[in-house]
Amino acid sequence: MDRASRRIVGCFFGQRDATGAFGLWQSLPTPYLDAVCPTDRLSAYKGVVFGGLHRIGGTQHIERFNATLRAKLPFLVRKSLSFCRQQANLELIVWLFLHRDNASLP
Repeated sequence: MDRASRRIVGCFFGQRDATGAFGLWQSLPTPYLDAVCPTDRLSAYKGVVFGGLHRIGGTQHIERFNATLRAKLPFLVRKSLSFCRQQANLELIVWLFLHRDNASLP
């Protein structure tokens, strides 16, 4: 998430491990590859975000967005009556939500 504009600039669907961290890094556009990246204390990010670009903490904005995703998309709640049978359908719903959310920002 770009902290200034609140736009989602990269996304990866998968586990929170080294492969997921690398996939998220690969999804970022070129201008964001040399930006400071605030992360949580997950050790997988240390292998992807190097040196002075990696900051631990400051993830409140993306955590708030994750809570919004869970509130507006019942497919993401663990014990929900609505669910997607296929991973591709879930990813499509999330991509459409991200696109609509980015388009609604000034």
